[in-house]
Amino acid sequence: MSLGGLARRMVSEGLLSEDEALTATKESSREKRGLVPYLVENDLVNSTKIAMLAADEFGSPIFDLDAYDFEQYPRDLIANNLILAHHAIPLIKRGTRLFVAVSDPTNLIAIDEIKFHTGLSIESVLVDESKLQSAIEKVTDDASDAFDDLDDEGLDDLDVVDTKSKDDEDTVADGSDDAPVVRFINQMLLNAIKKGASDLHFEPYEKTYRVRFRIDGVLQNVAKPPIGLGPKMAARLKVMSNLDISERRVPQDGRIKLKISKNKAIDFRVNTLPTLFGEKIVMRILDPSSAKMGIDALGYEEEQKDMYLTALEKPQGMILVTGPTGSGKTVSLYTGLNILNREGINISTAEDPVEINLEGINQVNVNNKVGLDFAAALRSFLRQDPDIIMVGEIRDLETASIAIKAAQTGHMVMSTLHTNSAGETLTRMLNMGVPAFNLATTVNLIIAQRLARRLCSKCKAPAEIPLDVLEKEGFSPELAKTATLYTPVGCDSCNKGYKGRVGIYEVVRITPAVSRIIMEEGNSIQLNEQFAKEGFNSLRKSGLVKAASGVTSLEEVNRVTTD
Repeated sequence: MSLGGLARRMVSEGLLSEDEALTATKESSREKRGLVPYLVENDLVNSTKIAMLAADEFGSPIFDLDAYDFEQYPRDLIANNLILAHHAIPLIKRGTRLFVAVSDPTNLIAIDEIKFHTGLSIESVLVDESKLQSAIEKVTDDASDAFDDLDDEGLDDLDVVDTKSKDDEDTVADGSDDAPVVRFINQMLLNAIKKGASDLHFEPYEKTYRVRFRIDGVLQNVAKPPIGLGPKMAARLKVMSNLDISERRVPQDGRIKLKISKNKAIDFRVNTLPTLFGEKIVMRILDPSSAKMGIDALGYEEEQKDMYLTALEKPQGMILVTGPTGSGKTVSLYTGLNILNREGINISTAEDPVEINLEGINQVNVNNKVGLDFAAALRSFLRQDPDIIMVGEIRDLETASIAIKAAQTGHMVMSTLHTNSAGETLTRMLNMGVPAFNLATTVNLIIAQRLARRLCSKCKAPAEIPLDVLEKEGFSPELAKTATLYTPVGCDSCNKGYKGRVGIYEVVRITPAVSRIIMEEGNSIQLNEQFAKEGFNSLRKSGLVKAASGVTSLEEVNRVTTD
């Protein structure tokens, strides 16, 4: 495969090696994507450098999309699928001319196809790729359009898709039809999606009622409705979730599928909990796109990513992902499953509950009420000719024993545990009663992880921290000297100086020396010492690397990790 003009220029300028350019060209072609979006999304070349290089190469000025008024965006001129397919958006129409923003001027196929569909003369406008991606998300996001178009009347009748199983014999009582309550609930759900929240909390207390959103891992107060509306809001949410509104004494679990436009639906997982002053309801927003972000977007260091990919390609063994609730374990597992999800492989998962539907993977909802627990699902999987098995969580010896057996008999097994570090994961399995020999010879890789908030790239400010303080925090002398630390500031584009989250990982391969410690039933302290000898970064050290590179702040690393 030969290199195009822009790729050749990047090689000559030293932004890419020839091998990297050839690989990127091949991979972007295989994925049916443009070269520039591929390079930027995989952090191979900075988007601003590409734009400046393209401007010099083709003699074209760079247009700043931040200065573009989206009020004049020519809606309905180009279909969203065409915009997404060719990574280009129309900016303005003047007579028979249409100005189209592109990040790669060599993308002539896009220009020709847009010209064909619109019948207009096309003039390309060079823009920064990262800004173009944000603009594309803005103009093609049906959810945003739905929010903009919703008026008071629209809030009354949002379409809640019935998720109740046809063979479910339970009956659901009619719920509250109180219009203000309906509108308030719908507004809260829509606001949560717009703000990128992961969870919603509806909480009754003796004299107050509050609604909180978890945004970037931190809960924030968003509303304080009258306390008297609490029971009505609980009833409304339970009706939307197909739950029994007459049962207030025991917890219930349900789901909501909220259709906010013709092509956009959002899933919520709902749990109710009887508290002293009423039912607390927590809703988890299930985002299918998070399972398909790709491993490069998760925040693994290069060596850690290579270890994970190598472990995934092994024909048998076990990969364990560990961390507290909300640390991103499911996304790490789903990302691995998506990498393995090919036509010739049979993948089965047992989850409690299944959060996101993955096409081509057989997913089973654990149901303890009918005897379908993780162990029962695992036993059934072994009779289903599996290649890859994913167990939502190893909670007991029976599940652990079956998973170990599966990993020893030619299957790749992936699972999670709720432990704080890689060393504690191994000792927890030993304490469960798993024989040390089986553990030492079966586990290939352990990933312990946390999620830290990303610093906003637009407003973060340099932080002046003395070297001796950095060394006390755990920085090595070498890292302390080269570190460029930043502190959060806050702007219109972020949430108090942070925007989004990034993973912090401890990735440990089970080496012969580690296996010996396991065989001797060593404790987590001995294991952690051996991990350090072999160069595996602890969670704390991985977090400090992220802080040193300006991805997150030292305060955030301190919040999510310990020594």
